[in-house]
Amino acid sequence: MTTFEKVSFPGVGGTTLAGVLDIPDGEVRAWALFCHGFTLGKNSAAAARISKALARHGIGVLRYDAAGLGGSTGDWSAATFSTKMADIGSAAAFMRESGRRISLLIGHSLGGAAVLGAVGGLDEVKAVATVAAPFRPDHVTHLFDEEIDDVERTGSAEITLGGKRLEIRRQLVEDLRRTDLTGCISNLDRPLLVMHSPTDNTVGVENAGEIFAAAKHPKSFISLEGSNHMLTDRDQTDRAGLLIAAWANQYLDTEDPLS
Repeated sequence: MTTFEKVSFPGVGGTTLAGVLDIPDGEVRAWALFCHGFTLGKNSAAAARISKALARHGIGVLRYDAAGLGGSTGDWSAATFSTKMADIGSAAAFMRESGRRISLLIGHSLGGAAVLGAVGGLDEVKAVATVAAPFRPDHVTHLFDEEIDDVERTGSAEITLGGKRLEIRRQLVEDLRRTDLTGCISNLDRPLLVMHSPTDNTVGVENAGEIFAAAKHPKSFISLEGSNHMLTDRDQTDRAGLLIAAWANQYLDTEDPLS
């Protein structure tokens, strides 16, 4: 049995970010931070279910909404990939200041790319896991290909993603395009787990190959066969959480209570 606690903390640009701590029943052997995908939020299937699965294995997790999504304040359209990375630092600082230093950093989809870019500034992190992450952050622009010309010509355009009506601004597109994570991945200096479905039709599995090739050892790859990009199947998200916990065991100081 696990419990949860609602929290909030300062983000970049004066925002307040809303989060949830998934707390193990009994000893917390480590804390993790989960960064969600482009427009998904802390309650997306991947974020919520993987975090709860990790908590069942003694790993507490903070998951939070990006600025302007869910319970977080701010304007989502004003954010960029750089601010997404900076807010990972904000979340880690909140956990550090509350006596719950992050040992494991996890990101899904664009959140996976963000953790690869942000981890260099987080000395306390012992290991990193990505799930269905793109190698190039600007891969996400294919989701609004039809509106790109409008964004470049007028500075912004409205799109619908996942049932949400959102504004895309030129500054986001430009920031995504100029971000190259190759150096960040090559100089990660932490164990890396790359997880990806070979049938992911949103972010192709070749992205996992590029991330894996850029990284130095120790590195591992796990195929999430049968999963879709959003990891909407409960069995698949539970499996992903179990696999992350099993992989992370060797890098954490205490044993899995379910092992």
